[in-house]
Amino acid sequence: MAAVALVTGGNRGIGLATALALRDAGFTAVAACRSGSAPEGLPAVALDVTSTESVDDAFASVEREHGPVEVLVANAGITRDGLILRMSDDDITEVLDTNLVGALRCARRAAKGMVRARSGRIVLVSSVVWALGSAGQVNYAAAKAGLVGAGRSLARELGGRGITVNVVAPGFVETDMTAVLGEDRTREILAQVPLARLASPREVADAICFLAGERAGYITGAVIPVDGGLGMGH
Repeated sequence: MAAVALVTGGNRGIGLATALALRDAGFTAVAACRSGSAPEGLPAVALDVTSTESVDDAFASVEREHGPVEVLVANAGITRDGLILRMSDDDITEVLDTNLVGALRCARRAAKGMVRARSGRIVLVSSVVWALGSAGQVNYAAAKAGLVGAGRSLARELGGRGITVNVVAPGFVETDMTAVLGEDRTREILAQVPLARLASPREVADAICFLAGERAGYITGAVIPVDGGLGMGH
């Protein structure tokens, strides 16, 4: 029976591309999102990462219908950009709760089954801004940096049970989030990227898919940049 992979934020962008890549690689890939629906004929489940009850219900549903979750890709994320002097409490807490705490809720629930099975893969989707920082994204960068510390701590905590935990740090990718940047801002960004282009979601998905597979069995606690060289040296 195919291994089950659960991808949060799996209905669009990097998450959707990852679910499709995992399906192509032979996994039973389940797209988790708030709406509980996904395109491309993927199995889907309703999951709100800001709710422990929703996370528990979603995992239980996947376990009943498909089997234990052997791969978790914690990808769900939001942005609430703005200068810190104008950033509201909600802007801060909502981004941290979704992007960082939400990933930990999912990792905690996934780890229960993985510890029993003495195997598993957890991949946390961070961002190049975890190390570079980003003006106007203090909340987002803090959450993405937190994922690196969390991932490395989980790698130490769970490694003895055969569970790997890694972090993928994309740069600027052709998604809904970057579509709103505008031509001038996009040109500014590309001027800093050695490869001089945005990534496709599939390029990020391929890195995640590798970490989820057998060939990555001795890789844990790593931060894998998929950023066209933007963050090199960090």
